[in-house]
This record gives sequence, structure tokens and C-alpha cells, in this order.
Amino acid sequence: MADIARLAGVSTATVSRALNNSPLVNAETRGRILELAASLKYSINIGAQNLRLKQNRTIGVLIPYDRKTHLRLTDPFLLAMLGSVADALTEQGFDMLFSRLPTDQLGEAAATPFDTGRVGGIILVGQWGRHQELNELAARKVPVVVWGAHLPQQLYCCVGSDNVGGGMLATEHLIAQGRRRIAFFGDIDLPEPAQRYRGYCAALAKHGIAVDPALQVSSPFLPSGGSEAVEAMQARGVDYDAVFACSDLLAMTAIDSLRAHGRRVPGDVAVVGYDDIEQSAYFHPRLTTVRQPIGAAGSALVASLLALIDGKPAPSVELPTELVVRASAGEDQSS
Repeated sequence: MADIARLAGVSTATVSRALNNSPLVNAETRGRILELAASLKYSINIGAQNLRLKQNRTIGVLIPYDRKTHLRLTDPFLLAMLGSVADALTEQGFDMLFSRLPTDQLGEAAATPFDTGRVGGIILVGQWGRHQELNELAARKVPVVVWGAHLPQQLYCCVGSDNVGGGMLATEHLIAQGRRRIAFFGDIDLPEPAQRYRGYCAALAKHGIAVDPALQVSSPFLPSGGSEAVEAMQARGVDYDAVFACSDLLAMTAIDSLRAHGRRVPGDVAVVGYDDIEQSAYFHPRLTTVRQPIGAAGSALVASLLALIDGKPAPSVELPTELVVRASAGEDQSS
């Protein structure tokens, strides 16, 4: 704007008025300023302008999807997280604009709703392996908060749970039940499952149990992921007496597949999931799982984003996890 003012021989205030079609600027001057702006490829950041004027009461909530797996919004964890964020925004008097975007467009496209003034900030559910693109958004001063894993050299504000601690809780519980051949189901190329795997490995090492790569299956967060992981283990011919699955949905579909192969849960194979979605308390057998504080997550995401919008610092937040012991890997081995 200062460059346009210098070239046009006017003040920056006049440039601002002209770009906003103020009647205080005559038509000739406005035309000259608009021509200069076009030649310099200058455009108004409407999102930043709205923030400055305190006019935007809409927050963008974005749940990306991988083109290969196309994780559906019907996933129970995603629905629970979306509801938690919506409740927190409503409590603060904000509206929500929900959208989906392929993970390979998480760069500039994710910022478009802010740049065009549709939203005052963005909450992104999941990193999806796009750490660098998210850092670039933060460097551009786009107000964005991400639900995910805390990673090195992280410029963006991240709210997530203690994935390493959660992985240790699940694995140590299985070890306490006398299990030694513990399979791990989860895509360790993604940040959160990778950290849960670190916790799994740390718990095994703590108890003097060697990590066996044959017990790890890179399962996607899909309804078929658990059953496909069990089939992969069958094909490998590897013996195992427990499963730590990186989501409750993976755990539930794994249990169904284990039953189809004539294996009892938890008698033959104890199973622990992750998330503590509502359905886990009603599944048969009721699912032992690592609880992520989904209600607190929505509040923390919204609080951090509103701090950024107000120009305040918003450090990353790590929420605690806890083990919820039920029949699938509890003390009772008979069911």
C-alpha cells in the first residue's frame, strides 16, 4: 500500500479509501490507484481487514482427507471432534463454516477462506503428514490451530493429546495382563500413530520385551483397517496374543475379524483401542481403550484460535490421556 501511495503521489490513507471504494476519493484518483494496484498484483486481505475491524464472527473448521483412503466424515472420532468444536464455538458466540479438502491441497487452499474474508480463523483437524505446509501458513500469519501431534520445529499452534503416553498406557496394560506378543495396528507414517508406536516400543523396552517388526501393521483409519490388519497377520503366520489398535474403529473391526478366525477376545487375544468413542462402551466385548479428552479438545482449540485472532501468543497444548479398562483387555479373561 505504501508503494502504491508513493507512485500515485498520495497518502496511504487515500490508497486505503480508494481500494475500499470510499466516496471521499474522486473518480480520477481512484482509477489511477486501482490501475497501479492491478499492475503490482496488489489485493486486499479481507480476512485481515475483518479481524482488524472486529467484524468476522465465523470460524472455518477443516477436516482434510487423503485421496487414496478418502476417510469418511462418518468416522466416529471425527464426528465427535466436530461436535466438540461446534459446541465450543457456540459458547463463544461464533458461527462455524465446515469444509473438507484433500491433504495435498493443505497449502494455500487451506488459507483461502481466511484470505477471502469468509472466516476469521481456521481450525484444522489433523496434520496428515503436511507439517511443512502448516508451518508456511503460520509464517504467513494466518490464524490457524491444528489438532494433532507436537513435532520438532513447529511454528503453528497445535492442540493434541499425549500420544506417546497413551501408547505406553495401552501397552503396559496388556503386558500387565501377561501378554508378550503384542501386535500394533496403525499407520506409523502419520504423526499421531507414529508417536503411539513410540510409546508402544518404550513400554516393551521397559519390560525387556524385544520389538518385533512382524507385529506391526500399517493400518489406515478406515472401517476395513482392523480386519485387513488381522488378515495381514494371518498371512504372515505370526503368533500374537494381544492387539494395540490406534483407533477404536480399528480395534472393533479387528475383533470381528478375530472372531471370524475362531479366536476369542480377550481369551486368545486381548485388544486395546484408542479414542474412547461412545460406541466403545457398548461394543461386545466392551472395549478397553485410551481416552482422548475430546470435550476438552474442542474448548482448547477454540481458545487458542481466539487468542491468535486477538494478537496474543498461543502456545501449543498437550492434553492428558487415560486408560479405560473394559472387558476386551481387562482382568476378566473369560468373556
